[in-house]
Parts: sequence; structure tokens; C-alpha cells
Amino acid sequence: MDELYQAYLADRSSVDEAWWEFFADYTPAEGSAIRTPAAVPATPPASAAAPAAPTPATAPASAPVPAAKAAPKPAPAPAAAPAADTHVERLRGPAARVVDNMEASLTVPTATSVRDVPAKLLIDNRTVINNHLARGRGGKVSFTHMIGFAIVLAAKQVPAMNFSFTELDGKPAVAQEADVNLGLAIDVTKPDGSRTLLVPNIKGAQDMDFAAFWGAYEDVVRRARNGSLEVADFAGTTIRAPSAPHIRCRA
Repeated sequence: MDELYQAYLADRSSVDEAWWEFFADYTPAEGSAIRTPAAVPATPPASAAAPAAPTPATAPASAPVPAAKAAPKPAPAPAAAPAADTHVERLRGPAARVVDNMEASLTVPTATSVRDVPAKLLIDNRTVINNHLARGRGGKVSFTHMIGFAIVLAAKQVPAMNFSFTELDGKPAVAQEADVNLGLAIDVTKPDGSRTLLVPNIKGAQDMDFAAFWGAYEDVVRRARNGSLEVADFAGTTIRAPSAPHIRCRA
């Protein structure tokens, strides 16, 4: 490797082009005869050309691979330094599961589509509903309640919106869910003051009217806040409501 690198520094055209990108940011290993490019000019050009000649012919095409893998070996050493004065805590439970799900999501094909819709009617209807609730049973309806229910209605009219990607015998496949289990992203403050994000779901939302949906929504949020959610509350989520819907009012 050092001989190749020396030849590259002297005259990169004497080295196969496949090495050029690798040597551009290559740092010789400690103890190597080559330390810095400044060492090369001291070598007469004639002697530098001699060892370089057989190199392109004898170097295997796959040689850069082990060299590239060897470079990160010293990395664990600096990682140990912060551990001495930094508190490190292993992720467990829901937090560890979130990490697993995020890593798995990187393998799922994704497409993004954006629509702007007028929100004036949404705002007016929310005001009417909350005024009615204030005169009677109490409570409030948020934009997320209404948008979440709209997502459920949309999934009923366009069932493909509730489909998910999976694999069958190692091949890409589509899972056609029977129920709309709407996931809710809930920001929860833990007893120690730290915060976490929980995503339980409302099961069978497609069979609910708005009153039932609102009640189920509030029940899930309440149990998330007081720590009484169960494992089953997180299982089977098929679609997720926006945690912070973006509503822009235009004149």
C-alpha cells in the first residue's frame, strides 16, 4: 500500500485510476514508511519511477476494498474517551423499539405527495362544535381530531391509502389491511422530566362516527398521559394521523 501511495504522490498517472479517489484522502497507517507528501520530493524521480512500474499490473482490482475497511479500525479509540465523562444510557423498551422501526423504515420505498386545501370551513366548523360543547357536555375539538377523522374517512373511500409494504417469500408485496388503526403521535413527559413520543392507535376507526372517534381519541391520549397504555395499544397501526397539522389561512 505504501509503495502504491508513494507512486501516486510522485506521479498519479503511474497508478491505476481506480486508486486515485481512494488516495485523495488516504492517511498512511502509523509506522508506515510514508508519512506525508513532503517526503516524496526527496526521492529522485528516477528511483520513484522504478518501483511504480510493476504496481498497476500486479495490484488486484479488489485491493482498495480491504484498504478502505482497514482505515476505520482506530475509530473505537476516540469513542471511549467521551464515555469517561459522559453519561451513556442504553435505550430500552419503547425507545429502543422506535430505533428499530426507524432503521427498518429506511428499506421501505417511499413516495411523498403534498396537497394544499382551503381551511376556512374547517376553522368555522371547529368553532361551531366547540361552542356547542361549551353549552353542554364540555370538552374541546382540536384540528387534529378533525383531520384524523378525515383521514379515516379518506381511507374508507380509497382503501389503497391503508395498504402497507411488506415482503412475501423474500419478494416485495402489499398488505391489504381490513381495519383502519389510526396511530396518534403523543408527546409525553416522564416522571424525571424527560420527554418521549408514544404512538398508540385507535383500532377499527373505520366503523366509528365522529363522536365515537373523538371519545376513543381522548381515551388513548388520557391513558398515554397517565402511563396506563398496554402493548396491544401499539400493535397493528396501519396509518398515522399528523401530530402537528400545518394549516395556513389565506385571505
